[in-house]
Amino acid sequence: MTEFIVRFLICNMAICLIIAILLLGRTVCKCVLTKRAQYHLWFLFLGLLLIPFLPVPLFGFCPSFSWIRYLQSTFSLCGFMQTGFLASGSDTGTAISPDTSALTTKESTDWINDFALSVHREMPAPLFLILCGIWLLGILAMLLLTAKSWLRLNVIRNSALPVQHEKTRKLYAKCLAEMKIQKNIPVFSTAFLKSPVIVGWRKPQIYLPIHLISDYDEAQLRYMLYHELQHYKHQDALINHFINLAAVFYWFNPLVWYALKKMREDRELACDSSVLTLLKENEYKEYGNTLIHFAEKLSLPSFPFATGISGTMKQMEQRISNICSYRKPSFRKKLASAASFLVIFALSSSLAPALSTYAANGDHYNWNTASQHVTTLDLSSYFDGYEGSFVLYTAETGRWDIYDLEQATYRSSPDSTYKIYDALFGLDARIITPAATQIKWNGERYPFEQWNADQTLTSAMQASVNWYFQSIDRQLGTARIDNYLKKIKYGNENTAGGLSSYWIESSLTISPVEQVELLTKLFQNGFDFAPEHMNTVKDSILLSSCEHGNIYGKTGTGRVDEKDMNGWFVGAVEASGKTCFFATNIRAAHDAAGSRAREITMSVLSDLGIWDHPFL
Repeated sequence: MTEFIVRFLICNMAICLIIAILLLGRTVCKCVLTKRAQYHLWFLFLGLLLIPFLPVPLFGFCPSFSWIRYLQSTFSLCGFMQTGFLASGSDTGTAISPDTSALTTKESTDWINDFALSVHREMPAPLFLILCGIWLLGILAMLLLTAKSWLRLNVIRNSALPVQHEKTRKLYAKCLAEMKIQKNIPVFSTAFLKSPVIVGWRKPQIYLPIHLISDYDEAQLRYMLYHELQHYKHQDALINHFINLAAVFYWFNPLVWYALKKMREDRELACDSSVLTLLKENEYKEYGNTLIHFAEKLSLPSFPFATGISGTMKQMEQRISNICSYRKPSFRKKLASAASFLVIFALSSSLAPALSTYAANGDHYNWNTASQHVTTLDLSSYFDGYEGSFVLYTAETGRWDIYDLEQATYRSSPDSTYKIYDALFGLDARIITPAATQIKWNGERYPFEQWNADQTLTSAMQASVNWYFQSIDRQLGTARIDNYLKKIKYGNENTAGGLSSYWIESSLTISPVEQVELLTKLFQNGFDFAPEHMNTVKDSILLSSCEHGNIYGKTGTGRVDEKDMNGWFVGAVEASGKTCFFATNIRAAHDAAGSRAREITMSVLSDLGIWDHPFL
């Protein structure tokens, strides 16, 4: 919940910018936009307010708004601090616990080892917990106020009576006919209102104050009925529900409240303009006089879900001014209004990707399965006790075999599987070369004996030597790493966790489907890197080469507070004239190590008849 609060607060920055764009566009194009178009601009605003709460990302994250992602990661890391053992020796403030329980002596020489270091994750910062509590309390208070208004409305409903006044009934029927409304909309009279209102969008009802009926004035009552029925025709009661919902969840944002206030004002101006289209020019003045005549009697409705002719005195002045200057829009005016509307709409909607909580957070990969040949597998028995997925892609047929599609698109830390691409970046930047991949050990003692020596790319990959790859990262620098991640489209492309640990249970995340897509491009040289660099990386993760074929792989383990919580095994099989790429991810509160992900993978590959040969 605290992670959501962090992202939600950041989304509010983009929301404020959207409000500014809408208000500016509305002001600049005020003379061009029709009143109805000005009101409709706010529909985009309402829609964008809902985006942070949607369970799936609707938009890809636009690179222009990478600052949103950076802020999210920065705040998240402040709220959920992670510290860990750094191979550079610059920070040793965390307990170190090696994980070698799954390795035998033979595996230590023949297999890529699953060495992992523990990181420490602190409790969420108290500030975010407090903010979360305040936000929820505010929502509760708003809901109580809404419930109170709803109860008051029910009192009015229960006390209201169907209008019996014959002239009023005939006038109402005439208004319905003139506006070509066939739906039966009941009209009631009540002593508890000062101005007419229409309530409900599925079963609309109009409530008229008794004094309007007793002081019967046909022209004035006709204008008021026109006004309420225009609200019905444009479904303003339904829009009201979204306005109220926005006010509840964004109660803390004064700019949102201001925007909602302007939206209500524009709604009344648009409604007035719609009424004027039904009237003759000599009736405009009478309609304005009706507002003036009832200005002292009219008041804002006490019910947030009701729409009516009422408003404050300032709003009444604005509406009367609009009536005085009203001219039925020509075709040219309508065309110019539509063009201006589209420009403002495009500018505002360009910020939509920054509002999606899931897009900003990158929890899931937005994978288009419609264009893929996907077959689901039932591997639940292999994953007993684990949350996770198995993904297999056969290059020659384009077929995907997937266990748990939702988990297959879930992004988690890549941990040591990222070293495959870190090596590729180091080769491309000439930090290491295919002929000289050795990096000297700095003499610092590490918990794994294999780490306490000079390393080549192959030995560093086999023993999963963190300091080797962290050395490459330091020489690359954050800017170049960011560029490389964008070039190959690696997961959420987020390095905010810091050079030494962004890929170790920190900011960088990736899904099993993306792991397989990247491996496919790696083996097919789809990244446009030098072929010798691609081959050097492939050779470093080669597990076995025999008459049956080749198998490549890399494990990864995420250890948090001494517990294995995130296990990976990714790789490829070249056998029987086919190349299959695979990725397995498992997650649990404990015992979810890369070695266990490897065991699951090998069992599945064997049972599917893809690879069941011993390793040499």
